[in-house]
Amino acid sequence: MPMVPLHRIAHSRAGDKGNRLNLSLMPYDPAHYPLIAAQVTEARVLELFRHRGATACTRYELPLIHAFNFVVENALEGGVNGALNLDGHGKTQSFRLLALTVELP
Repeated sequence: MPMVPLHRIAHSRAGDKGNRLNLSLMPYDPAHYPLIAAQVTEARVLELFRHRGATACTRYELPLIHAFNFVVENALEGGVNGALNLDGHGKTQSFRLLALTVELP
């Protein structure tokens, strides 16, 4: 099966709540929802942000609207008021998530 970056089959938005990164993930085609559910796990997303100090990830499934919400704890290096990085709100972090690869059948 070919590996493709997630941005080929889905889109994402990101935001912050203090030091928490909040990521939405929505497939362009609802048929890809089960594929994403199986492959984009809490563990994979946590590992993706571990270098930023992330300590936990919770995935919320929204099957009626074919979407996911990931909340990543401690991923914003202190949040907008405490971080020295250029993206204290985490707005660009959706692009990191969309670079994650998934297998397409």
